Formats: sequence, C-alpha cells, structure tokens
Amino acid sequence: MKHLLAAFAFSMASLGSLGADLPDATLTPGAINPDVTQENISSTVCVKGWTRTVRPPMWYTNKLKKTQIREYGYDDTNPRDYEEDHLIPLSVGGNPTDPRNLWPQPRHSEWNADRKDDLEFALYKGVCNGEISLAEAQHAFATNWIEAYRRYGSLLRRYHAHHFTD
Repeated sequence: MKHLLAAFAFSMASLGSLGADLPDATLTPGAINPDVTQENISSTVCVKGWTRTVRPPMWYTNKLKKTQIREYGYDDTNPRDYEEDHLIPLSVGGNPTDPRNLWPQPRHSEWNADRKDDLEFALYKGVCNGEISLAEAQHAFATNWIEAYRRYGSLLRRYHAHHFTD
C-alpha cells in the first residue's frame, strides 16, 4: 500500500509540474502581431534581425513578469527563476507587447525556456523555408507548445535543436 501511495504521489507531482510548464490559457491565451502575415514573412519574420526591431524593452517585460508571477500564484516569487516569454514567439509573428502573449515561464523544469527556444527556432526555420505555414506555427504555440515539441521532432532534428531528444 505504501508503494501504491508513493507511486500516486509521484504521478500527481509529475502532472503538476507539467501544468506549471504551460501557461494558464485564461491569463495567457497568446496574441499575434497583426503586422505579420503569411504574405509578408519574407519582409518581416524571415529577415535576419527582424525580432530585434519589435522586441519590447526589458523594463516593460521585467515589470510585467513581477505582476504576472503574482497573477499566476506561483509559490516561487523570485523573478530570476522565470523568463518572461512570448507564448507565440516573435519569430513566428507573436505580438511583442500584448500581456496576453507574455507569461513568466519557469526556468528550472523539464519543459523549460531552453527547450521552448529550440522549438521556436525549428518552427521559425520551418515557416521561412515553406515547410509549415505561419498560422500552423502560431497555433502550435498557442495550444500546447510541449505537444508541439513532440509533434515537430523532424524539424527539431533537421535544424539541430540542441535539447531535442526522441
């Protein structure tokens, strides 16, 4: 019986940690940049350095991160333990400043900011190389980036995402 309870507790802890790795869809449903369309990706997101032209200033994201850590009700309130991340990345047309597209992503978990960065790069390359549409990439992040990480393994391998494991 003790082993059964321990297994149940481990399972629940695993589920809880996965939940913390995804944003709360009511607080962070994602938002797209209306200036980026499939028709203009060659002059927007697919231009080297384009995201630097739309990235919000650190003072804005740092202030928002502190507010959102409280809104999310995280036990750990140290801002250094989170990356204020765009749910739909700038590199695939995510809105740069809309709070609905930003969330305090935990840095220290299995599904952390580094792994999401790998997926961001792979789907950005896929969009710019015509392998997936802009809308498909945006949808993948807005719905469940962890599931998208698993689904787009071939793109992760092709573009040498360094955290990818089968």
